[in-house]
Amino acid sequence: MQRPTGVTILAILAAIVGILGLCAALALIGLGGLAGGLLGSRAGAQVGFLVGVVGIVVGGLTLIVALLDLAFAYGAWNLRPWAWMLGIIAQGISAVLALVRLIDGRGAAGTEIVGIAISAIIIYYLMTPEVKRAFGRP
Repeated sequence: MQRPTGVTILAILAAIVGILGLCAALALIGLGGLAGGLLGSRAGAQVGFLVGVVGIVVGGLTLIVALLDLAFAYGAWNLRPWAWMLGIIAQGISAVLALVRLIDGRGAAGTEIVGIAISAIIIYYLMTPEVKRAFGRP
């Protein structure tokens, strides 16, 4: 079956986001360690250690998300059945996280609402019969 245009667009965007996420993850891990070392020598070992650990953990989580984006990009491009489910799960998680940020005030309200709307649109699109058939889903 031919890949729907929307799936092609999602795959390309996921690949771009995944590559940028890899860069961000590596920067967070590296800068977290560097900041931890610098702060450790000035503010004390415990503060430096804490900052370093936080940077590395956030960088590690960013790395996992980036790898999931790249996996979805590959799977969507090749219409792998598992990519459809990965896309649904990833967008569901994205929407929930945006909602949490919106509720607790950590994110900009407009940005979080747009993020929730985009996730909802992508889930809706992935649930359309044509797209489900393209991924080999009933």
